[in-house]
Amino acid sequence: MTVPEPAPRVAEFERNAFGLFLHWGIYSHLGQGEWILSLGDDVDAEEYESLTEEFTAEEFDGRAIARLADEAGMNYAVLTARHHDGFSLYDTRGLTDYDAPSSAAGRDLVADFVEGCNEVGIDPFLYHTTLDWYRDSGGRSAAEFDEYVDFLHDSLEIVLAEYDIAGIWFDGDWSRDDVDWRLDERYALVREHRPEAIVVNNTGMDNQGAVSHPEIDSVTFEQDDPDPIDREGMDKYVAGEMCETMNRHWGVGDRDLDYKSPADIVETLATCRARGANYLLNVGPTAAGAIPEYEAAALRRTGDWLDTFGAAVYDGKPVDCDCPGRDAVLETDDGLYYLAFDLVTTGDENVTVGAGGSGPRAVAGLDRSVSGARWLDTGEELEVVQNDDGSITTIDCTGYPYGTNTVVRVAELD
Repeated sequence: MTVPEPAPRVAEFERNAFGLFLHWGIYSHLGQGEWILSLGDDVDAEEYESLTEEFTAEEFDGRAIARLADEAGMNYAVLTARHHDGFSLYDTRGLTDYDAPSSAAGRDLVADFVEGCNEVGIDPFLYHTTLDWYRDSGGRSAAEFDEYVDFLHDSLEIVLAEYDIAGIWFDGDWSRDDVDWRLDERYALVREHRPEAIVVNNTGMDNQGAVSHPEIDSVTFEQDDPDPIDREGMDKYVAGEMCETMNRHWGVGDRDLDYKSPADIVETLATCRARGANYLLNVGPTAAGAIPEYEAAALRRTGDWLDTFGAAVYDGKPVDCDCPGRDAVLETDDGLYYLAFDLVTTGDENVTVGAGGSGPRAVAGLDRSVSGARWLDTGEELEVVQNDDGSITTIDCTGYPYGTNTVVRVAELD
């Protein structure tokens, strides 16, 4: 069986490697996550809708967001153009008045985002819900649901025709399996207006990595380490993407202090790339539309790591071999790289603290002739030994110099 070649646009999407997810809407004013309308015990629907009168979006700046993504080493960004609460951040051109231009913001926020991304060089994607609490997509009969899909397609046509986007990210089909979502029509609409767009449809927590339609370009792994994709015998090459949150909500959580550290982000990014998937990391902007300070700082620190090790991360493809622990080997057109997790810092035991260890690490089944290696961060040469038949490659991974720890360290192999 053969593995299909990726379409050029899919290969480019894979090279993007790292993306910024943005869940933002009128729910951000409540500071309790993006599902608060559905999960909040004391949230009144009319009071919720009145949040549009507070939604000024005075600090939302698409160019500033794109610049932050660039500083973080990200290459694409996904904004919730419409989330499950049914409020649209884009100008629906009279289709509904439940949108940003009709709110206190008084402007098209998707246009701001898309223009900012394209100006900075970040590929803009738009998230668009397919379920809709505002329009009761979950409680409609089959006939009534068909009317809702007509409205959904009218909305999507606006998004696809009016904004210069690189991809579209759907979410919500998992909410009902007893109705016809008319997927052929939906994806035909995408290809009519955006033939080169990357199409993603989130298959939900219980259906990770599923290809839900032939037009899908990337499968999703929500909040979980991605599985390597077995593409043998597939009709087309599909990419993989893992999405997760910076904390415990997709939208901003004012009382949520359980944030990921830069170390967490680096480890997850390296794990995703070792399994051949992109990493889409979510941040919940404030009610006014700004990226919170902690998240911005953590993203910039991740960008520092990518400044050093990005050569392996962006273009690297996982090599099928058996590495110790979480370690992995990536291969680019120009080189071979070893990703080492859990190294210690060298030095006097009174001033060094750490887990894991340094020393020889044996890789089985690499099937490459390797004569040497060096750390990308310091240039230090590492000893490499292979047995006579090349089936075992041993790399002597030295520890971090005192005062440094990159969490995941990368060596280029000769």
